[in-house]
Amino acid sequence: MERTRTRAGAAVFLMLILGHLGNALEVPLDPKVLEELAQPPTITQQSPKDYIIDPRENIVIHCEAKGKPHPSFSWTRNGTHFDIDQDPKVTMRPRSGTLVVDISGEKAETYEGVYQCTARNKHGAAVSNNIVIRQSRSPLWSKERNEPIRVQEGEALVLHCRPPAGLPPPIIFWMDVNFQRLPQSSRVFQALNGDLYFSNVLKEDSRNDYICYACFPHTQTIQQKQPITLLVLNHGSVEERKPTFLIPSGSSSSKMVLRGQVLELECITEGLPTPEVSWSKLSGEFPDKRTSIVTFQKILRIVNVSDADAGEYRCTAHNRLASIHHTIRVTVKAAPYWITTPRNLVLAPREKGQLICRASGTPKPTINWAMNGIPIENSPEDSNRKVEGDTIIFEEVQTGSSAVYQCNASNEYGYLLSNAFVNVLSETPRVLTPANQVYQVIRNNHALLDCSSFGSPIPKITWFKDSQSSTLEGDPYLLHENGTLEIYVAQALNSGKYICVARNTLGIAENHVYLEVKEPTRILKQPKYKVAQRNMNVVFECKVKHDPTLIPIMIWLKDNGELPDDERFLVDSDSLTITDVTENDAGTYTCIMNTTLDHDSASAELTVVEAAPTPAVIYEQPDPPTDLELTDMKPRSVQLTWIPGDEHKSPIHKFVIQYTDSLHDHGHWHNLTHVPGGKTTAHLELSPYVHYSFRVLALNAVGLSDPSNPSHMYKTNPAAPDENPSGVKGFGTEHDNLMILWKPLSVLQANGPGLQYKVMWRQKDLDKNWTSVTVANVSKFMVSGTPTFTPYEVKVQAINNNGIGPDPAVVIGHSGEDLPVQAPDSVQVLVLNSTLAEVHWEPVPLKTVRGHLKGYKVYYWRERSLHKHNPHRVEQQLLSFSGNKSHGMLPGLQPYSLYLFNVRVYNGKGEGPASSNLQFETPEGVPGPPSFLRITNSNLNNLTLEWGPPNDCNGHLTGYILKYQQVNNSNELGPIEELVLPANKTSVTLPNLKYSTRYKFYFNAKTGQGAGPVITEEAVTIMDEVLMYQPSVDEVGGGNTRTQTSPPIAGSPPRHPFHKVHPAAPAFGNISSSVGEDGMLISWEYWGAEKHVYVEYIIKNDNTLGEEDWQKEYVNGSQAYVLKGLKEGLSYRVRVVAKGHDDQAVLHQSEELLVTVPAMPSRQADIATQGWFIGLMCAIALLILVLLIICFIKRNKGGKYPVKEKEDAHTDPEFQPMKEDDCTFGEYSDTEDHKPLKGSRTPSNGTVHRDSSDESLVDYGGGDGQFNEDGSFIGQYSGKSSIRETAEAHSPVNTTTMNSFV
Repeated sequence: MERTRTRAGAAVFLMLILGHLGNALEVPLDPKVLEELAQPPTITQQSPKDYIIDPRENIVIHCEAKGKPHPSFSWTRNGTHFDIDQDPKVTMRPRSGTLVVDISGEKAETYEGVYQCTARNKHGAAVSNNIVIRQSRSPLWSKERNEPIRVQEGEALVLHCRPPAGLPPPIIFWMDVNFQRLPQSSRVFQALNGDLYFSNVLKEDSRNDYICYACFPHTQTIQQKQPITLLVLNHGSVEERKPTFLIPSGSSSSKMVLRGQVLELECITEGLPTPEVSWSKLSGEFPDKRTSIVTFQKILRIVNVSDADAGEYRCTAHNRLASIHHTIRVTVKAAPYWITTPRNLVLAPREKGQLICRASGTPKPTINWAMNGIPIENSPEDSNRKVEGDTIIFEEVQTGSSAVYQCNASNEYGYLLSNAFVNVLSETPRVLTPANQVYQVIRNNHALLDCSSFGSPIPKITWFKDSQSSTLEGDPYLLHENGTLEIYVAQALNSGKYICVARNTLGIAENHVYLEVKEPTRILKQPKYKVAQRNMNVVFECKVKHDPTLIPIMIWLKDNGELPDDERFLVDSDSLTITDVTENDAGTYTCIMNTTLDHDSASAELTVVEAAPTPAVIYEQPDPPTDLELTDMKPRSVQLTWIPGDEHKSPIHKFVIQYTDSLHDHGHWHNLTHVPGGKTTAHLELSPYVHYSFRVLALNAVGLSDPSNPSHMYKTNPAAPDENPSGVKGFGTEHDNLMILWKPLSVLQANGPGLQYKVMWRQKDLDKNWTSVTVANVSKFMVSGTPTFTPYEVKVQAINNNGIGPDPAVVIGHSGEDLPVQAPDSVQVLVLNSTLAEVHWEPVPLKTVRGHLKGYKVYYWRERSLHKHNPHRVEQQLLSFSGNKSHGMLPGLQPYSLYLFNVRVYNGKGEGPASSNLQFETPEGVPGPPSFLRITNSNLNNLTLEWGPPNDCNGHLTGYILKYQQVNNSNELGPIEELVLPANKTSVTLPNLKYSTRYKFYFNAKTGQGAGPVITEEAVTIMDEVLMYQPSVDEVGGGNTRTQTSPPIAGSPPRHPFHKVHPAAPAFGNISSSVGEDGMLISWEYWGAEKHVYVEYIIKNDNTLGEEDWQKEYVNGSQAYVLKGLKEGLSYRVRVVAKGHDDQAVLHQSEELLVTVPAMPSRQADIATQGWFIGLMCAIALLILVLLIICFIKRNKGGKYPVKEKEDAHTDPEFQPMKEDDCTFGEYSDTEDHKPLKGSRTPSNGTVHRDSSDESLVDYGGGDGQFNEDGSFIGQYSGKSSIRETAEAHSPVNTTTMNSFV
């Protein structure tokens, strides 16, 4: 019976892994712990060492790092400091070291060089590899004129390609003028250098379009050589020739190749007939699966070269005239490769540890150490640190000695660089397991109580139970290294409270968990086999015993499926009743009792027979068989005979033979076999090492008989196992182990005492010999120290005291997975519409997955809206795409928003590193419903509607649509009236409505993409009462959708005039300030319902002032206010608050705004408003008029007067051109208030009047100063004038006018 054990909350935390080096510990990945711990920098992403860039794209040099505190970044270029601030073309991404070079207008080759990144915080500095930046090049072919090549038929020929040297080198191929590849064969073929070789030419080789092409894949360009013309001549008979080597020449040569690269040996010959080429290795055999012979046997290729591939290779060429040989001696060198990479080290003060950096190569690499990027010999001396070649040994480290160490392994063929930090932490113990966690387990199962802890030094874990003072050690307890307490066979007495104590030299921490041992679920009375006549009732009983604290669930199945959906099937707490049975009801019925921890089941069969004729014959179960006798007794079989009992008028269908094993399972009977009812003997196949007793039951149409008396005991002798364990599989639980599991043999399968299992394993395709271990009484074995995610061949063989089982089958398993190491590359996003985007990425190489590729995960979140008023960042969302996908859809996006996302690959272990965050913007969509709609100020024939803007604008609002219609007493709807309202309005009054009439209103907002959902409201035009109905959201265009309401009831108490609907978004937004002549203008947007709104301000950084010292100014319902009397040169904190009717409780509050009053000289009084200036201007005007009259008189008399010069000399002193800097939009400015337009006059009261002929932008806008639907300047102009006039009058700014600027 299957039993299930639940460990609640196992996913809440990660257990501390104590697989440490020396006394080193590993920091748990619990984010709550990581946030508090200091950590030196670690490079998490960097560009490749050899970085070839595309000159057409910006250069991105990656450098990402983590640490606590977050590291800062710096770069060197060609060994010297690279000052990024001095180059406007170079920027560094925020909180990152990644450089982005804008090469527009620059040559990419300007930025070629060797770059190195350093990530630094107060605990150390990590450095990247030397990143060599080189520009890809695809030069043109030098111009040449190819003369026709004439050659005698049968001669050898080489057509040279000689492509231009590119970076990286080009791919060469030969084609004709029609871009068709030239046919190649063992006679005509292309060499590795791109030349086209002819072992011998034929007449049909003559053509004028032999063209060599060079493809430069990095820049996606193809260069073409001038066509070559070949003329094959025939001046008589062609003589045959022996083979001759063209490449390589002579009888021997040598070649060097680096380990891990591709070895290509070329053997090109000429001769007639065409020679055939073959390859052999003189010092061994070719490596399987890594060797291929291509290009018509001319080239031998070995991939992933190893040291074993060194030796002598022979190329043999022969035709019918002769055979020749060439020997190539191959030597294998190796750039450095890791044997042991240094691992991060976390130590407690006065602890010991070591960093090991081992690399191999040919020649042997040199190991050099650095600390924080400085050679260790130039670093400060540390008596507790000793460098011994490839190892740094730390003795009694001290607080403050944290650092990042760099190991550089180099030889003439390359280098390796690795960072590893030593972090000295002093941390008191903490228990990471959740407190008061309850573990439940079924009796006789093993229990695991977790105590995951962290501290530095590593805490020692001890366990106590209840109030006992002694630690829990020894049977039945087992304490694991990670602090987990295991009880192998849990009993009821093991229930209770357990205390886990974590202790080190700095302190102590404890945690309490609880264990509850539950009784197993057992079916006490099983359903029995039933034979029922058609149309009768059948009852199956199923009585169960279970733990009283567990909730049982009884399930009945028919033929392993659900019960038919038929009311004839009645399920009770402990029975199943079937009424009026039919032939279709026949089958096997199973009762299953489930609890949260285990379950039990039992089955019985129902047979339906025809109804008996009247009078009915009484059928009964048969009597039990008698006189059981064993004969023909053999080691593996026996003959059983018996005498049947009385059938009771119902023939016996079959006999069921059961057995019990008094050696292993005394008292439990099991079905062994059955025979037809006409037989009274059975040949029984037996298992070794069993003490058998048999009994027989008879079955007729009514049911089973009682069992017979048992037979005499028959003991079989032990023997070697006949079979091996089933269900063998291998998998890893950690990155460096292999767990081998199997289903153990039953007692009958064991065949004898001393059952053991021989567990065997070997690495697939690598190891020839099997490693084995013999275990007993277990069903699993852990192999440690395996490489990550490596295929293994596994098999398990049964063994007992009498011998071994058959040769077991081989099963393929994998060692443990580790987290992927590479982030997806080439991540791009395509925005399909306002709510849907498609993400593309380049799948990571499978070797970097380090496990079973499960798929890719896209993390994305809405960073902000594209409106000025930004909501808080939305929680991160996740979409998973199973398999080796390269793209996925992101649905359900918020329109008109900025999103960020990254992509990660994941395997069975978890997720790999994330790609760099990318961002995209969703276009406008239709807006959401308005936040509220309410009716106020109901009169006899008009209503006022107020509303709030949508919480989700999803774009720029272009206006609102209001539709309304009458609803008569029979709920019939009248014609619809429609109003289009500007986006900056928040209320409207509807005049000329009918008295005492119900109206239904439909209201929605719109953007450039269309109208959003509709909300509805109803109201009645009654003097003292407005009947309100809750608004509902309809689909767009749902003008005919009605909200069912009840007519007003006479005598009912009056209702409130409206219901408050608080917007979901903040009540205040877009708070801003500007300096004016009269003071500081504060403006804002407000969507709340409260009318008691104040502007509060206080001097910044004045510690003597408290909350009660905020100055308050009541704003009388407007959305702008001028603060006067502020002191010049001081900074003020300003906020806007909305209070309740008692003016005490603050219901809404805006974000604080910091404003500074500029220190400036006092402005002179406006000269245009001074009396002396007006008098002077009048005198000058009168003088000019007299002069003009005199000039006119003299002119008529023929005299001359220089009027032009006089006019130039008396230019209006007030006329000045307007400054562009003062023409700001949407801000208050007092400088415009005293500058008359060109050609205007300034009257004595300082105001500007328009002549009747003057045309203004307000006139074109209808005089109301609103936006057009397209957002034209009409509304902006009128809005700005309104603000200027309001500011001069020192009165609150009109709300509608202010909204014109939003």
